[in-house]
This record gives sequence, structure tokens and C-alpha cells, in this order.
Amino acid sequence: MDKGGEPALESGNRDGQNEKRGKLKIYFGYAAGVGKTYAMLNDAREELARGVDIRIGYLEPHMRKETAELAAGLPQIPLKSIRHRDIDLAELDLDGILDEHPDVVLVDELAHNNPEGMRNRKRYQDVSELLDAGISVYTTVNVQHIESLNDLVSGVTDSEMTETIPDWFFDRADQIRLIDIEPDELIKRLEEGKIYFKDSIQVALTHFFTKPNLRILREMATRKAADRISSSNQKEACRGETNWLVCVDASLSAKKLIRWTARAAEAFHGSFTALHVASGKSLSKEEIERLRENMELAEELSAEAVTITGSELATAISEYAKLSGVTNIVIGKSKKHNRILGEELEDTLFRLLDKTEIHMVKTAPEKTKRGTRFSLRDTISWSDTFKMLFALVLATLVSEVLLRLGIGDQNIIMVYLLAIVILSRITTGYLYGIIGSFFAVLMFNFFFMRPLYTFDTIQAGYPVTYGIMLIVALTTSALTVRIKNLAKQAVIREKHTEILYELNRKLLAAQNIQAILELSTNYMMRLFARSVVFYPKDPENESNAVFLQAEDEAKAGELLTESEKAVVHWVFHNGKAAGKSTDTLSGAAGYYMPVIAQGQVLGVIGLYVSREKDAISQEDRNFLRMIGSQIALALLKQKLSDEQNEILVAAEKEKMRGNLLRAVSHDLRTPLTGILGASSALLENETKLDGEMKTKLVRDIKEDSEWLIRMVENLLSVTRISDEEFTLKPENEAVEEIVGEAVERVRARFPGREINVQVPNEVIFVRMDGTLIEQVLINLMENALRHGGEAARVWVTTMLAKNEVQFTVKDDGKGIPPKKRTHLFDGVSALEASRVDQSRGLGIGLSLCMSIIQAHGGKMEALENPGGGTIFRFTLPLGGNADGD
Repeated sequence: MDKGGEPALESGNRDGQNEKRGKLKIYFGYAAGVGKTYAMLNDAREELARGVDIRIGYLEPHMRKETAELAAGLPQIPLKSIRHRDIDLAELDLDGILDEHPDVVLVDELAHNNPEGMRNRKRYQDVSELLDAGISVYTTVNVQHIESLNDLVSGVTDSEMTETIPDWFFDRADQIRLIDIEPDELIKRLEEGKIYFKDSIQVALTHFFTKPNLRILREMATRKAADRISSSNQKEACRGETNWLVCVDASLSAKKLIRWTARAAEAFHGSFTALHVASGKSLSKEEIERLRENMELAEELSAEAVTITGSELATAISEYAKLSGVTNIVIGKSKKHNRILGEELEDTLFRLLDKTEIHMVKTAPEKTKRGTRFSLRDTISWSDTFKMLFALVLATLVSEVLLRLGIGDQNIIMVYLLAIVILSRITTGYLYGIIGSFFAVLMFNFFFMRPLYTFDTIQAGYPVTYGIMLIVALTTSALTVRIKNLAKQAVIREKHTEILYELNRKLLAAQNIQAILELSTNYMMRLFARSVVFYPKDPENESNAVFLQAEDEAKAGELLTESEKAVVHWVFHNGKAAGKSTDTLSGAAGYYMPVIAQGQVLGVIGLYVSREKDAISQEDRNFLRMIGSQIALALLKQKLSDEQNEILVAAEKEKMRGNLLRAVSHDLRTPLTGILGASSALLENETKLDGEMKTKLVRDIKEDSEWLIRMVENLLSVTRISDEEFTLKPENEAVEEIVGEAVERVRARFPGREINVQVPNEVIFVRMDGTLIEQVLINLMENALRHGGEAARVWVTTMLAKNEVQFTVKDDGKGIPPKKRTHLFDGVSALEASRVDQSRGLGIGLSLCMSIIQAHGGKMEALENPGGGTIFRFTLPLGGNADGD
């Protein structure tokens, strides 16, 4: 949440560096001077004596004498100097504490508002970061700084507190220690100068530190602490039994309703929703900003902020309450009654919701701020003025034509009413419809009622006609404007729904992370008309952001600067929104929102907020969260799919490794057995064997040894090519020389066998690793001669195609069965069907050949020779596509 809302505590350290969260201990009091800081320092000295690494992070600079004496013996982390309004301020050094990383740190004044230039706007957000980093915190706060009690304290003390903390942060403290003294003793301490300086004592005694005020504040603090104990003792099953709903609008009193509902929901251990009904009425910029503040306050107090559309307020509220299972509804009620006709809102809700409790909270009537004046500049435009005049003049001309045709006055009235409807439709707001209604009545009287061209009338009953006409025109105008605004909002929501559906459908069809990122950024740029950046990984570790720049934002490249990457890193680390329009790192150029799934940050979305465009509205933020949830599901799905593929690949590699070991074992056994048998015969029958037999045995040993050497070379080549760091060493080689060298080596190993060679007349140069391609040709020819039979012949042919050179090794031997041919290049899978009657394997050499050709960017296939035998064909590109080029 932008305001450091409740989900922040669940984020923890999402980078996994500190899984253990620090403990939060709050020293709670009802006023300054009750002894919170003194008690905190006293406990800190005890912890220090026990050997705990405890430091002072921040203490109020105007400490009392006794407090200063306690702090003197404790180690302190230096404060950070901040220049604010030409004054040097000493503030909490958050980064310094994180670097030192003590076990416990003392932070006074939890509700303090940080000056501009600090990372977070509120000190409790700094404390939240320390807790996430695994550092325990001792801190102090007074009851008047609890957000939900703000309006109550204002009513008691007649002063509004601007420094507050959300209730959820207070409630989730690991320990609350209530510091309490009698109000009389506190006043005595104040009079003795132990709380404030002498020049402030009298002012405090007459305003805040009065005995009635202190008694009420003391009671509030005691109740707050007792409520927390009661809440802690409640079982989880009790939570959620009551569901509260507070109706929120753009009024100033909405904050009071929100705080009242938060206190009630907490007291009854329930949840609450802040509901805003967009009725179609256009809001001013001031009202839009106030509504955003109200909804953010509700979120800060752990509410779910919801906006719906409805022309009838009571009907919309009741329908939502029925669908959501709301048990209690809170509405505001002032003494000022605005309804003239019809029943009040609460009466309608009582009638529509017979099983729901309705709570009415007294609110003050809205007052206009001093200095605020009605501005025609904001409501009147030349364009709409021209439209109004044109519509009325056109209606008058049409009415004149109808009058000459003998059509009655009632039809002329309908023409003017039609003009008012059209006018309300084509202009902005209610003003022109109202003005047009008055002018329409006047023009009807002036041009068409006797006496003509005057504003007098002598016909009885026409004043009533004018009044009815005016009322109908005003009502029609208001309804038309409302329907127009509702239709506009409905179109926007329909567009959002359509975009979400379309985006979800395309995200499900995306095949990889990059496609998801590009698709998401493209949709967000079109939707928000802003430059977008998407970081799938923490830029501190890996910088692979996807960035799209809007046409009208020339400076959007700021999103890729190092300072902005630091903000993104913070969002990755903390799992909370930051940047422009938030309370954290608000000086950034963009608004950054984490994409979270299953407690893990899968990415960060950044929207550029330029000076020319307004800040991101609450509605846009809500919609961005909806898009983020869709993207999170897609990224999570892709991540799980990638992990599953990795598992399958690992399993397949393990299977192939086992097959390879079995194949190698089988292939080694036959030549080793032959070598062992031949050498044993020579040793045991040396005197009995004639020279010819000895020569044959030695030749067999030599052939088996050569085969073993070639097999080991193939194995080494396979492992070398499979290595991720392997690179080819391509050079321009003449095809004729490579083929000739390979054929000569094979002829030396198989003397007397027929090998036919055909190469082009012209010299062809191909960029390739000559040694590896030569090995491919040798393997293919040896396989043909060895497994095709003793009479098998081999043809080696090369020819030039369009952009490649084609090599063919053909034999007329026994051939390969079709079933085995489909798995011929799978390594050892071709050998799994039958291994018993085979003396030497084919799989390793052919798998090596395929790997070499693919590394060169070529293709390889095995075909049946129509005349008997097998055809092996592979191609190499002429364009130098080999790896390592």
C-alpha cells in the first residue's frame, strides 16, 4: 500500500537475506512526560548489561535531566543531518542502522513525520524497515497519535494531531507496555519544568494539560491497551463474524466516519469496507483529491477500498451489502437536511436492509473554506457557450417554421425541451443545462406568446405553463447529465474489464517471461498513456528491464537512471509501493508497484509521473493492482512451467546418462573380450601357433584397440560439445580438402573397401570447424562400412545448393529398420530395443554427428536408400552461421 498499509508487514525481507523479523516493543502513554522514554532507556540498560547489542537510534533532543543521565551510558548510532527550510535537522539514520545491524535499536517518537529528503514520510515506516531487516525496535508513542482515535482526541483537546500511526501497526506490536501516572502528578511534573521549558508551561496548562483532558486521554490509553489484550486473547475463529461497511464520499466528515468504523470493527473483531458510490456527478479537482485522501485513510486503517457505480445511492449500497454479507453499515448524519422530496437515506436503507444494522454518526455540515470563491473560469467555456446559443437559436428557428405550418404551441414547447436535452448531452456539467432551461422559457415567451416580442403575457394559465416547462427542462437536464456521466463511467469500467479479459487471455498464451513482460508493458502504456518500465529482476543483481516510452514524454528515460533503480531495489527488498505519490522515496520520477505472488516479488512495475500530467489517481492505482495480480499469476505460472521443464530435462539427462553408461559398457565389453582372448591365446599357445595365426591375433588386437580409441574420442567429443562453454573455431575451409582427408583416413582403416567420391568442379569454401566436420564424415563412412556388411559400398557426394552445401554419405548395405531410424540421433535410444546380438553401437557416433552439425547451424537427416542401404545427408550454411563466428 502507498501509505505503508497492512500488507507491508507480511512482505518481510523478500530477498531472503533475513527471514527472521525483528520484535517491536511499544512504550505507550497518554501524554508527554508520563515516563515512556525513561522506562525505555531503563530497560535498554538492563539489556545492555546482559550482553545484548542495543543502540540508540533516535531520542528526543529536548530530554529531561533524568532521561539524559540514563541515555549517557548507552551506545548511539550517529544521526543524519537534513536541511529543511533553511534549518539543519538531526534525524534517524535509517541506512546507518541497517549497516550497523544491532540486535535492538531505540527509536523515540514513533509517530514523527519525517522532513523532505528522507526515504519515508513517516517514522513508523522507518521502523517497519528495521523490523523487516531483523532488527528489534523499542519505541514510544502517545494515545493521541493513534489514527482511529484522532477525531476523538481533537474533540477533547480542540487540537488536531497531524502526526499519527495506523492502528494495524500498533496492534501488531509484539509487546505493549503501558506507562501510567496520575494526572495530578503529571501536572506537578509540568509545573516543575520537567516536561517543557518554562515559557511553554503556562500555555500547556491552559490548553492541553488540563485535568479533564488528561483524565479522558488516560482513560482512552487504558482502554486501547485493554482492547489489544482482549483482541490478542480472541481466537482466530472469532474474527470475521462481523463485516462493517462505511459509506465514503468527498466530504471532510468522511474521515470521522472511517475512524469510527475502524474502532467499531476492531472492538467487535471484524473487518470493514470503505464503499464509495459514483453517482454520475462530476467532481472538482479539490473533491477528487479529498476523495483520494479519504480512501487512502481507509486503506491505512486496514479497510478494503471499493468503488461502485449507481444512480441511486441507497439502492447501490443495499445491493452491495447483500452481495458482500455486510452486517453493519455506517453513514453520516448532520442536522442540515438537504432532501425536499422523498425519504432520507437511512430510511431507505432501513427499508431495503431489514437484517442489517444501520449506524448513524453525527457529522458537522460542510463548511466552505475562507477565501474559496466561485470561479466562472472553471465552469464556463467558450465552446460550451457557443453550443448553448446555437441550440437555443436553432430551436427558435425550428419553432418559427412549425408555427408557420400551423402546429400548436405544445409542440413548440417540446422543441425547446428537446434542445435542452441535446444541450445537456453535448456540454460539460450541470450549469449550461440550467442556464439553457431559463433561456428556453424566456425565448418561448418572447417569440411565441402574445403579445409578441415582450416578456408579458395576457393569456391565463401560461405562467403555470412556464413554471412546468422550467421544472421539466431542469429535471430533464439534470437527468441527462447524470445519465451521461454514468454512461461515461460505465464505458470506462467496461473498457477496464475488457482489457483485463484480453490481457489475461494473451498472458495465458504467452510462452516465456520476455513475452509476458513485453505484452504487459504495452498494455499498460496504452491504458495509462504513460511511459512504463518493468523490472523482472532486482536491478542491483541483473538489469534487464523492459521499457516503453510514451510519445509525449521526452524525459521518461529518467526511469532508467541509477537513482530510479535504487527505488526499484527498495521495492524488491520490501515488497511495498514506492516513488512518486507515495510516502516512501517520493522524490522519484516514477510510481513503482511490486508484482507479488505467494509472498514473493516477481517483478516491479514503474509508471512515469511527469510534471505535465496529474499524479496517478486512486482509481488508476486500483486498476494497476488488478493488472498486477493478472501479471503475477502469469509470471508464477511461467515460473512453475520453467521449473517443471528443468525437472523434465534433468530427468531426461539422467535417463540418457544411464543409457549412455549401459551402451558404453556393452560396446566396451566386446572389443575388450576380443583383446583379452587374443592376448591370452598368444601367451598360452605361443609355441603351438604358427606365424599366420599369430599375425591374425595381433591384427585383431590392433583393430579392437583402434575401435576403442575412436570410441573414446567420440565420447570426449560428445562431452566437449555438450559443455556450455564450448565454442567452435570456424575457418574458411575448402570442401574438397575436408572430404578428401576424411576418405583417405577411412580407406586406411578399411583397405580393399569401395568408397566413391564426387565433388563439384569449382572450389567451394565453407566457414566451419574442419576437424569436427571431418570427424562427422569419418563416423558416417565407418558406420556404413562396419554395419552395412562386408560387400557394402559407400558413395560420398557434395553439391552446392542455394545458400548451403549438401553432403551425402550413401551405402548399399543392410540398411536400418524404420523404427530405429526415427531415434537414430537420440544418443543411445536406438540401442535400447536390442543389444544382445550387436557387437558395436551406433548411437554415440551419430549423436555426436548431429551435435556437430547443429552447432554449425546446419541440418542432418537419415533416409532409406531405394536400392538398399541408408542415406545420411547434412547441410552447412554458406553464410557463416556457426557458433563462435
